[in-house]
Amino acid sequence: MLCWGNASFGQLGLGGIDEEIVLEPRRCSFFVNKKVQDVGCGLRHTVFVLDDGTVYTCGCNDLGQLGHEKSRKRPEQVGALDAQNIVTVSCGEAHTLALNDKGQVYAWGFAVDGQLGLPGTEEYTRVPRNIKSLSDIQIVQVACGYYHSLALSKGSEVFSWGQNKHGQLGLGYEFKKQTSPQVIKSLLGIPFAHIAAGGAHSFVLTLSGAIFGWGRNKFGQLGLNDENDRYVPNLLKSLRSQKIVYVSCGEDHTAALTKEGGVFTFGAGGYGQLGHNSTAHEINPRKVFELMGNIVTQIACGRQHTSAFVPSTGRIYSFGLGGNGQLGMGTTSNRKSPFPVKGNWLPYSGQVPLNSDGEDYYCVKRIFSGGDQSFSHYVTPRDLVPADDFRYPNASKQIWTVNEAFIQRLVNYSSSGAGRLPVEIANEIDGTFSSAGCLNGSFLAVSNDDHYRTSARFSGVDMNAARLLFHKLIQPEHAHISQQVAASLEKNLIPKLTSSLPDVEALRLFLTLPECPLMNEANNYMTLAIPFATAIVNLEKAPLKVLENWWSVLEPPLFLKIVELYKDVVVHLLKLYKLGIPASEQRIFASCLHASLKVLEILHRVNERGGQIIQYDKFYIHEIQDLIDIRNDYFNWMQQQAYGMLSDGPVTICTYPFVFDAQAKTTLLQTDAVLQMQMAVDEAHRQNFSSIFLPVFESVNPCLILIVRRENIVGDAVEVLRKTKNLDYKKPLKVWHFGIF
Repeated sequence: MLCWGNASFGQLGLGGIDEEIVLEPRRCSFFVNKKVQDVGCGLRHTVFVLDDGTVYTCGCNDLGQLGHEKSRKRPEQVGALDAQNIVTVSCGEAHTLALNDKGQVYAWGFAVDGQLGLPGTEEYTRVPRNIKSLSDIQIVQVACGYYHSLALSKGSEVFSWGQNKHGQLGLGYEFKKQTSPQVIKSLLGIPFAHIAAGGAHSFVLTLSGAIFGWGRNKFGQLGLNDENDRYVPNLLKSLRSQKIVYVSCGEDHTAALTKEGGVFTFGAGGYGQLGHNSTAHEINPRKVFELMGNIVTQIACGRQHTSAFVPSTGRIYSFGLGGNGQLGMGTTSNRKSPFPVKGNWLPYSGQVPLNSDGEDYYCVKRIFSGGDQSFSHYVTPRDLVPADDFRYPNASKQIWTVNEAFIQRLVNYSSSGAGRLPVEIANEIDGTFSSAGCLNGSFLAVSNDDHYRTSARFSGVDMNAARLLFHKLIQPEHAHISQQVAASLEKNLIPKLTSSLPDVEALRLFLTLPECPLMNEANNYMTLAIPFATAIVNLEKAPLKVLENWWSVLEPPLFLKIVELYKDVVVHLLKLYKLGIPASEQRIFASCLHASLKVLEILHRVNERGGQIIQYDKFYIHEIQDLIDIRNDYFNWMQQQAYGMLSDGPVTICTYPFVFDAQAKTTLLQTDAVLQMQMAVDEAHRQNFSSIFLPVFESVNPCLILIVRRENIVGDAVEVLRKTKNLDYKKPLKVWHFGIF
């Protein structure tokens, strides 16, 4: 481990050195022969996690932030975490969060603003304590701001707690602080890849590169083109198309890494920490041009400085505040643009120079920054292992998704003949299929990174992958899996689908779920397919428009599949109705039928606008003639048209004429002709009755009289019809020859 920067509180872990600052990278003897897994940097303290899960801390301990009472100058083990296998840590100004391999969170240090998530805590806590309110939730990432904390769960829920002075919790204006973790409900349904926290601002990053930010924005650190604080998550639209894969936050600035290895920075730039060769603040994300030409794979923000790692040269570049040596350049000068950190750096595949004369060479494994200190975990040229690459996230820190590895694991368990599924496997299935966020992050089009193009026009989903994976999972021989999936969808996922959605990425499951074979099983229509139809129908105008756009570009067989599903549901419901529905259930039946037909209507509209994705006759339901009395249905429909649609009235199939085939339409036209004739006759009688009371009595004939001469039948008939009003064409026809009927 190499370290540099502020050492005045012992936060570099170098032991009892005299220097207050270390100007260039120095080896930390404590870490010789130890492998570091993670480093968390607070303002004046540092936390190290080794690959065996043990935790060491050093630095200031005034507020209990070390979790022990031992020496402060060199790393000492946090004994209270002995029994835990800790995998990652994060530090605030004076508090720490540690996450174990089971997804449990431990907290210690400063507690005044509720940042530990331990209600009832005094000013601070010196011994790590488990955050009990998160104990039933599997957490995969934690992030600390100065006085607030964030956590991401396996189910793609984002939790926040602590100070909310600038809106950094994303929960709205109402709270000054929160002492226990709260779900940010406005983000539910989005598949997240990463969370990050700055001094008093917060970010979440989706699997497809969309960034949402909130909190303090005095210097533009949210990148939203203004300097107004945000109390709820806001989409950073300008970076949506840039394939962002990682975000790091300083006290008041932000850096974002792209899939291509580019870096954008924004926010406070007073010390040059944005790397744009100026000290101006930036309220919009701006690319660091001096890093262009280099592929950056790691970024790390300190309080007011930024570091970036370029594997092709093996070098670390840093810029910003240098007063405490945190830039590692041998001086205390600030730097306004990227400059290499001092050191004998070698790329992963590099050769040690022949004239090295026993000098030490370092191959960077991972960089860390925070407070005014910086660290680099390195390996020697003889122990070469590749450097970490933030563009390819660690699978253990990701949300659950349905993918090839997940399916294979489940199928292997099921095929082992062990009977019921183990608890942890059942929990993973339940967690994945109960979470809209997890399903929305599944089946992504990863070839060519297509899913980064997700928009109102493009879903980012690989529909073939969805079909294949669903069919691999739902098989008769894996009944336990199917039952668990069905239960999770029925009880937890579909009932919680909402009409308004926070982002287009939260809509993907509306596209993929019909590919699940469980939806097509008749015994699941009432529990899955129909509630799902209701959720589609209830969507607000904007998300429904996006779904329609996505449907319109589906391959015809996939589009047809959804149409066929809801045609089958309608037939199923009509068969039940024909058998007889109890009066008490008729309203529920009507709403089920209405939702299913409404989905077909939306699909039909999409089909027409899309220039017929499938033939119009694919919407015909040929069984209609046998299942309903078309005449009666038409009369009901006419009444509804005349007197206004009753929301709880009977559903009339005539409202959805696109389902009628030629035979049904013939019956319909015949019924209409009879009805129109009767109405015309009734109107004539009504006029005749009214005219009795008028001074000039002129009766209206209830029939259309055709007077023709035998020798000129056609000519006379045409002449009479030419002079006839439209209304009279609907009347019964009577023909007179020479005045004889």
